[in-house]
Amino acid sequence: MNKIYPNAEAALDGLVEDGMTLAVGGFGLCGIPEALIEALRDTGRNNLTVISNNAGVDGFGLGLLLESRQVRKMVSSYVGENKEFERQYLAGELELEFTPQGTLAEKLRAGGSGIPAFYTKTGYGTLIAEGKETRQFNGEWYVMEESLTADIALVKAYKADKAGNLVFNKTARNFNPLAAMAGKVCVVEVDHLVETGELDADQIHLPGIYVQRIIHNPNAEKRIEKRTVRS
Repeated sequence: MNKIYPNAEAALDGLVEDGMTLAVGGFGLCGIPEALIEALRDTGRNNLTVISNNAGVDGFGLGLLLESRQVRKMVSSYVGENKEFERQYLAGELELEFTPQGTLAEKLRAGGSGIPAFYTKTGYGTLIAEGKETRQFNGEWYVMEESLTADIALVKAYKADKAGNLVFNKTARNFNPLAAMAGKVCVVEVDHLVETGELDADQIHLPGIYVQRIIHNPNAEKRIEKRTVRS
């Protein structure tokens, strides 16, 4: 099975439809599949639900999809630093499912592992728990959270082999493996592409069984993935 596509547009061709749910990797400006997000914008598909830790910033990352008004709902843990997000939400134009960060990570991991729900202490006694089942274990109260899955996952990795085995770059790993696991189809954008077998099997962060399509993007902007110690 050939998983390599020539560019982001080709990799998304035939996948995206109106009303789909997407899981998108990234944390702040780190580990964002920026070429895939731009290609998603260019599909013109609307009414999308996007599961992502945050919604990028104005003019970059998922902020592009907000500006083009293609997102109906965000499932996120942090929504700051994006004026267009704030404007749409306060105007009632954007639905938001606000989720604690660790809970969001576990909801994606559980979804990718075939676990329909789990219990967590996080959010008990707060607005987060309203309308959700609660249960006591060993004298402590827990909230039941349902897992998350997505029609498509858009993921950024540092390196892939042609079988789709992935290696991430330090903290740019963040939500990317979890998003990949939760997606029925995973499309990954990588800095480096190598032949199958070149990666050390003990160093692979995500096995290729989770990856269906790969694009090589060696010139990504990566706004904050490189440390600057002096001007």
